[in-house]
Amino acid sequence: MLARPSSVRIVPRYGATTTAAVDGVLDQSTRPLLKDGLLAFAAESPDGLLVDIQHLELADPALVGVFALVALRIGDWPAIPFALVTRRADQLALLAGQAVPVYPDAASAEAALKRPERRRAGRVPARTSARARGFVRGACDRWEVPELAEDAELIATEFVENVLRHTDSVPRLAMELRHGKLTVEVADESPHPAVVREGLDPIEAGLGLRMVAKVAKTWGSSRCRSGGKTVWAVLRRR
Repeated sequence: MLARPSSVRIVPRYGATTTAAVDGVLDQSTRPLLKDGLLAFAAESPDGLLVDIQHLELADPALVGVFALVALRIGDWPAIPFALVTRRADQLALLAGQAVPVYPDAASAEAALKRPERRRAGRVPARTSARARGFVRGACDRWEVPELAEDAELIATEFVENVLRHTDSVPRLAMELRHGKLTVEVADESPHPAVVREGLDPIEAGLGLRMVAKVAKTWGSSRCRSGGKTVWAVLRRR
């Protein structure tokens, strides 16, 4: 008889902070599903993400590093607090030394999470790149970061034009300022990730994601659970 394939399930509990209860088995086959699922939850959890793993079996102890990978990724975007919840001694032993905070219950994790002070604007429909640039310039002026406005406009223009050129969606633009870092993000309804196009025609509209990669501290394309994706880039104040 063939062995049943492993599975993993993520069930959200919404509150002040989203708690994702995970059950099933973590092995080579389910690791990508767990990683992508947690990143998708993080994309829609603006105040923080707690992951309860007490009902998750760690079939391969070497794979617990997936949680540190998720924490590292969401540290860039959406830059929210992240922690694990478990009381199990076997899991605590495996997680020792991992760069992820672990708490015995959701209440203690919630009390310990540090939420950075942030300013946020959006999400607004950006049906033209000109409207996107105006929105970005206005936010940079209000937040007194004029030195970031030019690069932020370039990023917003490229992200919005990509959506208008390659999808049937209306791009939704948002910005955020925290700890001297400015984030520009554009959401759309297409599930296809944004990718750098090689051999860009220099006369083609838009400067290309290669320019975004040059001016941004970091950037990425994140899938959302509700469908679609958010493409984001982070600029650091000089």
